[in-house]
Amino acid sequence: MRTSADPRPPTGRSPAGPTPGRAGDRPHPLPALVRACRPRQWLKNLLVFAAPGAAGALDQPGTLLACACLFALFCVAASGTYLLNDVHDASADRAHDRKRHRPVASGALPVPLAVTAGIVFGAAAPLASLALGDLRVTGLLAGYVLLTLVYTRFLRDVVLCDLIVVAGCHVLRAVAGGVAIGVPLTSWFVLVLSLGALLVVVGKREAELRATGSGTPVRRTLCAYTTSYLTQTRTMASGAMIVTYFLWALEPGGNTLWHTLSIVPFVMFVLRYNLLVDRGVGEEPEEIALRDRPIQIMLVTLVALVAAGIHL
Repeated sequence: MRTSADPRPPTGRSPAGPTPGRAGDRPHPLPALVRACRPRQWLKNLLVFAAPGAAGALDQPGTLLACACLFALFCVAASGTYLLNDVHDASADRAHDRKRHRPVASGALPVPLAVTAGIVFGAAAPLASLALGDLRVTGLLAGYVLLTLVYTRFLRDVVLCDLIVVAGCHVLRAVAGGVAIGVPLTSWFVLVLSLGALLVVVGKREAELRATGSGTPVRRTLCAYTTSYLTQTRTMASGAMIVTYFLWALEPGGNTLWHTLSIVPFVMFVLRYNLLVDRGVGEEPEEIALRDRPIQIMLVTLVALVAAGIHL
């Protein structure tokens, strides 16, 4: 029998055990901060390797190191803009089936911490790029951050501008890679890249619109688009991209049989991507690159053939 002098608590639990609601029981915000930085979307920043790779310069250690540093800087800059974007969109995200789980929208990441980290990351990347010794790269990084913030605040609600600006951010990454190591950007490279960026952005919007069904889209500009219009735009971008790549690969006197052979995986990649968007899975393009095995095989084959054409 228990006496009044028995020090044990009635529940049999230690007095020092955790009590729900205590401040110490709250999850640490660091994991939420990392998730809010969207590491999966850093895949887009691999575009900084595109121009040096097309020029056959990635076999030089100095070039590879410079591109790796630039990749890291764009990851930091992009994470800063993602954080500020999530703070701006928190209310709308809470009404979205998937986005409501984002750290800021769900409350896992405090807004003051997200804002502070976003500003620090967004400012740190251009400043750190000064170590690369090229003010043009710093200007491109600063321009990327500024353009993204203007898009978040204003341009995302302007029909067509929202498509062009996001595609332009992809192009800026690739241009920065070429500028960082002094590689001249050919008209073919810029055209194929721009059309590819437009294809991905339009496919993303189309998948988002399909996902809303008959409901009200969270993104305002989706109310102005129709599925048929976005499909037509995607088809136009795909066709123009394929024709442009054909003209480059078959350019007389400049390319080899390997470049010609690269047309096959390139066309298959475009066709596969369009098929996936028609199925409604293009809302997160980086997920396609990370999970779709045919896409991965096509991209690896394409890169291998272009590399063979450059180095063999």
